[in-house]
Amino acid sequence: MAKADRLAKLDAHRIELEGDYRAALIKALEVTAAGRWGLFGHNDDRASRAAAAPMVAELTELGDDINAMRERLLLPPFDLHAEFLRSRGKVGSHAVGEPKQAQQWLQKLNG
Repeated sequence: MAKADRLAKLDAHRIELEGDYRAALIKALEVTAAGRWGLFGHNDDRASRAAAAPMVAELTELGDDINAMRERLLLPPFDLHAEFLRSRGKVGSHAVGEPKQAQQWLQKLNG
């Protein structure tokens, strides 16, 4: 029974961290939607990447912690974190800018 209790506590903590991740992502998206570039890493501007680095680091750390818990609980990887990671990086010149991309994410998360 002790193992079941530990797993139940771990799962409850995972659920709490997933809520924290979502809140941190929404906060970062709101900053980006307001015009601050760097969260998605679409350009080579060092200043914008440096400004967004703490937000990206927080999301990455939370996502890694959540995925470690999910692995221990035999659950699939955390989809929201995986989707965020896939959205980062270089894009073509035709892609929407980071503020607009952040607005689209916010609509999806809040809608």
